[in-house]
Amino acid sequence: MTAGNASSQPSGPGPVPLLNIANVLTVSRLALVPFFLVALFWDAGQDALWRWVAFAVFVIASITDRVDGDLARKRGLVTDFGKVADPIADKALTGAALIGLSLLDDLAWWVTWVIIGRELLVTALRFWVIRHGVIAASRGGKLKTLLQAIAIGLYLLPLGAAFDLLRWVVLGAALAATVVTGADYAVRAVRLRAGARSS
Repeated sequence: MTAGNASSQPSGPGPVPLLNIANVLTVSRLALVPFFLVALFWDAGQDALWRWVAFAVFVIASITDRVDGDLARKRGLVTDFGKVADPIADKALTGAALIGLSLLDDLAWWVTWVIIGRELLVTALRFWVIRHGVIAASRGGKLKTLLQAIAIGLYLLPLGAAFDLLRWVVLGAALAATVVTGADYAVRAVRLRAGARSS
């Protein structure tokens, strides 16, 4: 009787379904990238209304980046697919915005390559240490993401030369956070590898 009761007890939560709200938001963010690019390049990027549309799409997509992660953690919806797809969607959106703005001559190419180069470096470092552990996102990394999003948003908006100083200040802060957090990630990756070898 006791054994029967024990066997009928739930053994714990089942596997997380692949089709859940967090993953849907991640895929939707990736799907928004082409629409964002169409709006950005409409009339060679000179149509003010479409620049506002591009800005709106970018903001919506950026919000889903925050929401899907929070939902996945709070509701226990973390999946292997989400772990891979979320950073891909995030980098696709940011990369598309940076490259698009540079192609339109609204943003210097060196800025785009610094940010994209940092992301590629961090991705390579993640693979380098994946057998030894995972380096958690730092507050600096979250600040970097926020500053980049604000800077890109300011460059997307057709605000005119009067806002150039604000754009430069925010972009400068974003670049500083990008470089500093990239260096911090590299140091932590090296320490993680070194600690794994010594243990």
